Amino acid sequence: MLLAYLVYNDGANTIIRMGTMYGTEIGLAPGALLGAVLLIQWIGVPCAVLFGMLAGRIGAKRALFAGLAVYVVIAQLGYFMETARDFVALSILVGMAMGGLQALSRSLFATLIPRHKSAELFGFYAIGDKFAGIAGPGLFAAAAGGMGSSRPAILGLVVFFVAGALLLARVDVEAGRAAARDAEAAAGLR
Repeated sequence: MLLAYLVYNDGANTIIRMGTMYGTEIGLAPGALLGAVLLIQWIGVPCAVLFGMLAGRIGAKRALFAGLAVYVVIAQLGYFMETARDFVALSILVGMAMGGLQALSRSLFATLIPRHKSAELFGFYAIGDKFAGIAGPGLFAAAAGGMGSSRPAILGLVVFFVAGALLLARVDVEAGRAAARDAEAAAGLR
């Protein structure tokens, strides 16, 4: 789960970090960029709640797949983006996916670890989160520099979401939860 998270979160963080640079490259005004960044934050919070409700119906893992699918669409649409209106529309999608992906990733991870190890494992999670965002910007910069445009770079981020989804598909949630319960029982917590 943690490896899947690191991979797909690298793509998500890259979209967030490089989005304004990309918007500037296609000629968007600073006001439009700032408005889009604020819009992402305002939309992210309620969408995290909505993704939680979705996870309650279909399971956290499936809801994460839905968020990753939205990010694939974002990268594809980003390739064709030309106007401030396009940028705002993509910002809405980013806010929708970002809130859900981050919240569900943490909550699913929490169910897969024993409670008595949560501090150290969430510390590892947090450190990993800081490193998620190294490969994506590197790929983005290499693609943009090599091709003279950020358009192919934004499309290339699809690799992170697909690879993350493939790794997530290998996560056996029930087995992970059972292992966490067994570890708690062995520690005398159950």
